[in-house]
Amino acid sequence: MNFSALADTAHAVTPAFAAALDSVGMQQIDVIFTLADHPDNVLSAKADISVNLPKADKKGIHMSRLYQQLFQWVQAEPVSPAGLQAFLQSLLHSQQECGSTSATLRLNCNLMLRRPALKTADLAGFKAYPLTLDACLSGDKLKVSLSLNIGYSSTCPCSATLSRQLLSEQFTKQFAAQQVIDTNQVSQWLLQHASLATPHSQRSTARLSVDIDPTHKDFGMLKLIHLAEQALATPLQTAVKRADEQEFARLNGANLMFVEDAARRLHAALKPHYPAFSIDVAHHESLHPHDAVASVSYNR
Repeated sequence: MNFSALADTAHAVTPAFAAALDSVGMQQIDVIFTLADHPDNVLSAKADISVNLPKADKKGIHMSRLYQQLFQWVQAEPVSPAGLQAFLQSLLHSQQECGSTSATLRLNCNLMLRRPALKTADLAGFKAYPLTLDACLSGDKLKVSLSLNIGYSSTCPCSATLSRQLLSEQFTKQFAAQQVIDTNQVSQWLLQHASLATPHSQRSTARLSVDIDPTHKDFGMLKLIHLAEQALATPLQTAVKRADEQEFARLNGANLMFVEDAARRLHAALKPHYPAFSIDVAHHESLHPHDAVASVSYNR
């Protein structure tokens, strides 16, 4: 078959309504790739890719060229900030007839990391960190950003105080008549009665978005995850035994957090390291049928 003889409607026909378009492309393209941060870790992703169409008299862009460029690029090299400029420029080059001057790429995937247990040696599991990479080339200016979801546990300070108040009242009632209290007796009482549940404790999520220097060799994902999990102190666990669960309980009790506290902890952790970022925190309430949320942004 002579493919050159096939009709090319997108470029042979004038549009019925002439207007320049800000963005034209494809979404949810299935793709696999590696990251410069983890070149041995193959990731499965959904890709969004587009260019602008400034020529009002052009009916459509070369859509298949975008797909081909993406397919070839992810096979040729690990995805890195430094490699994004050349890739997006290749997209613009493929659309010269359309006069395209801006190109965008978004990659959505899960970064899978091995996470050790808190206490038990050699016990570990895999945890997914949903991430989004965004790159936009406009003229010769490239903007790159990384967004990551961090899961953690949050225990409400108010709820903990109320629970402790109940415990204190019961302790006073039990031992009010005794002038001297034996420590073994107290220890036994605590073992039986000091486990009042904290009714307001829940799985929580922080969405961190940071600007990345487009000249860097990698995205610094491990650094961002480490900063966030160190600041929150209660990251979600994978495989656990009793000792690990006990340590997780201790960490929750030592790091009581309103949603405002979590947002501020993260803000303080990221501020020395990133010139611009945004934080969105959600506590998926166990007490209420709605979430508690907080947001904060920074631009040096």
